[in-house]
Amino acid sequence: MRTWTLALSVFAHAVIVVAILVAPTFATADVPAPHRPLTFETITPIEVPAIAVTPRSQTKSVAPTHTIPVAEPRELPPDVPPIETPPPIPGACDSCGLVGIPVGDGVVGGDLTAPPPPLPPVRHEPVRIGGVIRPPTRVNYVAPVYPQIALASQKEATVILEAVIDEKGSVRELRVLRGHPLFDDAAMRAVAQWQFTPTTLNGTTVPVVMTVTVSFTLTK
Repeated sequence: MRTWTLALSVFAHAVIVVAILVAPTFATADVPAPHRPLTFETITPIEVPAIAVTPRSQTKSVAPTHTIPVAEPRELPPDVPPIETPPPIPGACDSCGLVGIPVGDGVVGGDLTAPPPPLPPVRHEPVRIGGVIRPPTRVNYVAPVYPQIALASQKEATVILEAVIDEKGSVRELRVLRGHPLFDDAAMRAVAQWQFTPTTLNGTTVPVVMTVTVSFTLTK
């Protein structure tokens, strides 16, 4: 069965090949006419008339010029000879004989402004007695005056004052810490006249604050 199928297939292919090769030989139809050749037509250009353009006028601003007339001098000034300064004479005074320059002990060209005022002394705050700061020594003593009213009434009292001693040892301020109305004024009048030695701290004298006790007692 397969042999017959193969033989039939080969025969059919052979018939098709023969038909393709032999068919053009027996063709009787006319050969088709060749295609029409291409033709080119002449194109006439169109002339466009030129458009007249009016040129734009450009105006340039010209800066006005000023003419300065130059006049020649009629006569030339005469030549003035230079002034010759005589050489200085050794040992002569420079300011002697000159008008308008006073001769004196002042310094020529020095600063004529007044010197600045001296600065005020620096005041230190009072330091309270205690520790390394020892109380100053009293060098001038004034005895307090016993009040007549207190003497007549046979009164005795002790007044404690707080005194500020300045750098020179003088009493600058006084304040009553504890006292009696009859004796306070007498105690302050006396202590205000006392004088102490200046107190020194780190090589500089400073004011100090200390307490002063004034006793008023009757003699038996």
